[in-house]
Amino acid sequence: GLLRSRAAALAGILNGVDYAVWHPARDSAIAATYSVDDLQGKVACKAALRGALGLAAGDGPLFAVVSRLTGQKGLDLVLEALHELVRQGGQLALLGSGERAMESGFQAAAARFPGAVAVRQGHDEALAHRFFAAADVVLVPSRFEPCGLTQMYGLAYGSLPLVRRVGGLADTVRNVNPRTGTGTGFCFEAYSPEALLGTLRWALDIYKDRRLWRRIQRSGIGQSRQPSANK
Repeated sequence: GLLRSRAAALAGILNGVDYAVWHPARDSAIAATYSVDDLQGKVACKAALRGALGLAAGDGPLFAVVSRLTGQKGLDLVLEALHELVRQGGQLALLGSGERAMESGFQAAAARFPGAVAVRQGHDEALAHRFFAAADVVLVPSRFEPCGLTQMYGLAYGSLPLVRRVGGLADTVRNVNPRTGTGTGFCFEAYSPEALLGTLRWALDIYKDRRLWRRIQRSGIGQSRQPSANK
């Protein structure tokens, strides 16, 4: 009640990313470096991670989850949407651990969709760098999120965040506008498989316009206020 009564005088302070560690132009953990000025290295990062995880080569987008596997993170929605994501030509790479039922669910999905879904359990920071560098889209469909860093790592590495519009996710990701080429990611409102599926289909459709996709990637990397590789 006190915070509500003083709402006009309050402002949230966002989490911050250490760009000395999380910076694709000088990240020694990834297959190839790249920057807002030259994104070609990101293609090599995607190919390298696909090879390491046993994912098939192809033209479709790579979706990534780097997360604790808990109810807060909304990954039950991802499990429900996974069949359609794969059917539409997408792939999923997941790194994380947590609730046993959710771990089992993603392992079963990897067995059901070989070449399209890959799971690595546990916490591995070097591998997390490779996931962010390789991904086209980072999924963060949280039930609630005070701020979050995952979407910020995605922005820094040109991996468009697909998020539920809640908490800090709403503060840090701007919906793509295809007409103007502005925005940095994809947001949905309702906590439901249908809402996530609709946004997944939208991202898959936008991905087909590679020029627009590159423009949005650069907007995200630019938002992270990183220096160019040659500075």
